[in-house]
Amino acid sequence: MRSKLNAMLIIAVIFLIIGNVIGAGILGLPIETGLAGFFPSLIGMLFIAAVMYFTSIVLSNESIRTKESNFHYPSLYHQYLGNAGKWIAIVAYLLIFYGTLTAYLTGAASIIVELFHPPISTSIIIILFSVILGAIAMTNMKVLHRYNSAFVVLMLIAFALIVIMTQKFVEPSRLAHHDWRFFPASIPIIIVSLNFYNIIPMICKDLKWNPAAIWKAILFGLFIGYALNAVWMQVSLGSLPLGGDTVSISSALENNYPATVPLAQKIQSPMFTSYSLIFAVLAITTSFLSNGKGLMGFVDDLTINHLKLFKKPNQLVSGLLSFGPPLLIALIYPNIFLKALDIVGGIGIVILFGILPCLIAIIRPNRLFRVLGIFVLIVFCFFLLIEFAREFGLLKLEPTVEYWKYNFTHK
Repeated sequence: MRSKLNAMLIIAVIFLIIGNVIGAGILGLPIETGLAGFFPSLIGMLFIAAVMYFTSIVLSNESIRTKESNFHYPSLYHQYLGNAGKWIAIVAYLLIFYGTLTAYLTGAASIIVELFHPPISTSIIIILFSVILGAIAMTNMKVLHRYNSAFVVLMLIAFALIVIMTQKFVEPSRLAHHDWRFFPASIPIIIVSLNFYNIIPMICKDLKWNPAAIWKAILFGLFIGYALNAVWMQVSLGSLPLGGDTVSISSALENNYPATVPLAQKIQSPMFTSYSLIFAVLAITTSFLSNGKGLMGFVDDLTINHLKLFKKPNQLVSGLLSFGPPLLIALIYPNIFLKALDIVGGIGIVILFGILPCLIAIIRPNRLFRVLGIFVLIVFCFFLLIEFAREFGLLKLEPTVEYWKYNFTHK
């Protein structure tokens, strides 16, 4: 009976990981991997999943070691790396949370506006989405957690339906395109599309800090997330032309659209549009609520324990500090969907869940972890340098107009 219960618990945790992996990242993944091509992105994503698995094991081991219900990464890094580590973690944490919530708001608005053309402005949609989901996150979320597996199943069903409907539009020749020089631009979105680090403490607690069960759940959850991302890239990159003025990967990239927008415009099916909306809304809503609730807890910890601004949590202040900045950024930059995900993945996640865990692995006495930690640290530092170079204009990976015109427009 005990082994059956443990198996069911591991399956539930795997669903929790899948629910976190399937979010805004998967919606932008095909658009940003299109330049590099299907097979380079598939190979690169496998390598990135491997290094992310290593750092997730490092962090889960620390959670197992402390066995704390209220496990906070800034406190962990403060223990190993001092005040510098703590404040780097805090800044990276805010960058991840604010950037992710901004991407959710702008991504949801883009889908609704481009597919349904409602008689209200993008700003109104962003405000409504933010207010409704923020209010839910500020209240009791036991219902959401209780039915998380059901939401994930519904999301997977909608995902399966849009994949099946898209398969007949796939042209294998489009999947043959490959250009490794554009792969570095795909690294941030791949990292976001595989990200589940924020729930590692929850995973460890749910699985009673059992190392074997935790590592197994993470491995299977990450593998299934990889497989779902691969299938999504296959149907998207196989269906959409790389170049073109309207329905293409290049157009979606220029306009910061999620992949469901050009796919719905190409397939021209009310049923597909409905399923893609259900999938996108479930993916964004569940991720927004879990990340929003996590951000509120982090803001409470920051304002009470680190900044010493309050003596106890204030729900209203926590909500305003958590959901106000993403809403403001989304209203000022409503077309920032893909750019926000790039910053989240290429800078925030790379620092907080890539570089800093590797430093812990190097400090710890385990020799194998030290060797692997040095290698993975070099990898994540490389990822960070690439993203900084792109953000400051030192590395340009976008093709010229002539490149699109003569290579991809008619493919």
